[in-house]
Amino acid sequence: MSSRRNLANAIRALSMDAIQKANSGHPGAPMGMADIAEVLWNDHMRYNPANSNWSDRDRFVLSNGHASMLIYSLLHLTGFDLSVDDIKNFRQLHSKTAGHPEYGYADGIETTTGPLGQGIANAVGMAIAERTLGAQFNKPGHEIVNHNTYVFMGDGCLMEGLSHESCALAGTLGLGKLIVFWDDNDISIDGHIGDWMETDVPSRFKSYGWQVITVDGHDADAIDKAIKEAKSQTDKPSLICCKTTIGFGAPNLANTHDCHGAPLGDDEVAATRKALGWDSAPFEIPADVYAGWDHKAQGAADESAWNEKFAKYKAEFPTEAAEFERRMAGELPANFEVEMDKFIAKTQEEMPNIASRKASQNTIEAMGSLLPEMFGGSADLTGSNLTNWSGTVRVNKKNANGNYISWGVREFGMAHMMNGMVLHGGFKVYGATFFMFMEFMRNALRMSALMKIGTIYVYTHDSIGLGEDGPTHQPIEQMATMRMIPNFQTWRGCDAVESAVSWKMAMLRNAAPTALVFSRQNLAPVARTPEQVKNIEKGGYVLQDCDGIADIILIATGSEVPLAIESANAMSDKKVRIVSMPSTDAFDMQDKSYQASVLTPGVKRVAIEAGVGDTWYKYVGLEGDVVCIKKFGESAPANQLFKEFGFTVDNVVKIVNEVLA
Repeated sequence: MSSRRNLANAIRALSMDAIQKANSGHPGAPMGMADIAEVLWNDHMRYNPANSNWSDRDRFVLSNGHASMLIYSLLHLTGFDLSVDDIKNFRQLHSKTAGHPEYGYADGIETTTGPLGQGIANAVGMAIAERTLGAQFNKPGHEIVNHNTYVFMGDGCLMEGLSHESCALAGTLGLGKLIVFWDDNDISIDGHIGDWMETDVPSRFKSYGWQVITVDGHDADAIDKAIKEAKSQTDKPSLICCKTTIGFGAPNLANTHDCHGAPLGDDEVAATRKALGWDSAPFEIPADVYAGWDHKAQGAADESAWNEKFAKYKAEFPTEAAEFERRMAGELPANFEVEMDKFIAKTQEEMPNIASRKASQNTIEAMGSLLPEMFGGSADLTGSNLTNWSGTVRVNKKNANGNYISWGVREFGMAHMMNGMVLHGGFKVYGATFFMFMEFMRNALRMSALMKIGTIYVYTHDSIGLGEDGPTHQPIEQMATMRMIPNFQTWRGCDAVESAVSWKMAMLRNAAPTALVFSRQNLAPVARTPEQVKNIEKGGYVLQDCDGIADIILIATGSEVPLAIESANAMSDKKVRIVSMPSTDAFDMQDKSYQASVLTPGVKRVAIEAGVGDTWYKYVGLEGDVVCIKKFGESAPANQLFKEFGFTVDNVVKIVNEVLA
């Protein structure tokens, strides 16, 4: 059997070989963290290479995602479905081994990492999910949820403010099953970090309420001892500070920034092989090394032991077991759509004149009894976002058995931790803030879309309609830019009914994220037929029509739909069709025949929305126009602002006449 160091050297060899072949990549961190990875993956982590989705596996997050060859080497060596050919195709088109770990590409990747700091934030979310799910399902003598979340991260992750947001909350919540390894190598791209990073990271984490352990990152026995100590601390997350040498083993480039983000070069690779005593040819692993890494038998045994445990749980608690299986499979209750349609129909019948944020809260209330997996939260704005409901139970350090979390003023951290909860499984997760503050969260929105996961972002105070807080709080360009994110769906309902439908559609989406955008001010209800109610799901539909072919089509969303109706009523000399389009993304997914049935070809169009108008020109064309906002807002009551920015019947009629002239 190979020595620990030789097992770790397999990671170093595969990493430098793959990066050299690709002529691109980051060899320094994989070579520096190889000894830590060997101890963790061989002696401590519970996982099954034959079933990467086993629900009670330990989670592993490579937050310093540029070190991707580290995790690809681990997956290959331990027996996951990742071949030597996949390693050879590192960073090549359509390869499983992308430049940074991509969720859904290679079996065993728990989250997409690359933007530094987001992996550790995801991991905090995973640890919250594990703790909460365990509190909801575990019974005395039956712990079916009991696993750790392990994270590798580098100095770059710690420099990103996101790490402060997420790690501070992890300490506040006492997430004892979160264990983080800091690759303390004193190097980033610009060189030695002493001029731009604090020198006392341990004190920072101690102030967060973490257990902090310091070890030599190349001493296997010390690493093993540190992991055991971390696992024994159940009421605090642990930071294991691992002093390492970047590019360990490279005679000329180790401990320099030159090996951070570039291949070592043929000569240095050869010299490193000699220094490490690694005699095998590129991409060749000796049989005894493979044997030392092979985790298939141990993984099967670990999962089998859990399966026996779950079978006993299922025999004693069949209802809870069935619910656990449903939730971990990401399936909604069988009656969800039927009950939601009843609620939507009732809302249409009652036609409440309320703000859409209140309509959102009413919908959350209706869903609460249907979806025990629903987990909500707000970035310190619960009373404004209206994201709580009568069944809200807050999660905190003392209580893990809840369904809601106050994230604090941590919009960016909240979003990435939500992504982590979704990736863990077992929850439908939503979190809220003012719409303007999606700017803090933009990278997290993009990452959820990139990973194709169903995170739900709730935004209130959707336009200049929030009024007196002024331009710093008034979203102008945010709706348009969210609509530009691939695989992302945005909804802005015009009343309580469209708001309820948007929630239903968000809950039905598992493979893509959704943003739900709601108003502060009351929105007048709109009469609809049952067919129109059903067509809301298509993102855009004919809300009010005319006889024959229309002279003009007015397209509007949110609070501007009532303005479109008033404007149409004022143009008695024209035939006007009104289209409500709460989700351009959903509308664009419909077939061409449906789109043409709503937006009649050849008929001129005017769109109305209290934001920038750029995204509307694909519907109105150069022959149409957009009633929109072309500058930042002002501080004043909402009714004055809408008039100031041209959201009046007179201005809409004027623009229609200009288009038709």
